[in-house]
Amino acid sequence: MTPELYNKEILGLAANMTHTERLPDPDVTVTKTSRICGSKVTVDLKLEDGVVVAYAHAPKACALGQASCALAADIMEGQTEESCLKAAEQMAAMLKENGPPPEGAWEVFKIFEPARDISSRHASIMLPFDAVKEAFRQLSADK
Repeated sequence: MTPELYNKEILGLAANMTHTERLPDPDVTVTKTSRICGSKVTVDLKLEDGVVVAYAHAPKACALGQASCALAADIMEGQTEESCLKAAEQMAAMLKENGPPPEGAWEVFKIFEPARDISSRHASIMLPFDAVKEAFRQLSADK
């Protein structure tokens, strides 16, 4: 793959993940797997008044999936469902439609811009977004 994609920052994120201790009492747990490469993440979320107050994940993914999970973990607490879903839409548009990177705290995901032309890597990069989208879907269904 391209050196721009597998750069020091991405490899450093993949090697130094935080929030890897599972939550003892999550409101929801979701596992998502990329059908293309087999990368997988399990996400635990705890919310209060619609805001993520605790987030944990257990990624078993390629370097890109791990880096994406690491960035998401560092941003997730304090986010609302709306901000998470908007970031997921913007991230998908950035990768698939050459759109701009996500906004606000999520702007750091611009490091994945070199993956735009490598569609086989999109699913692993989108893993944390897909897991969180499914978590919010399940929480809404439970109401």
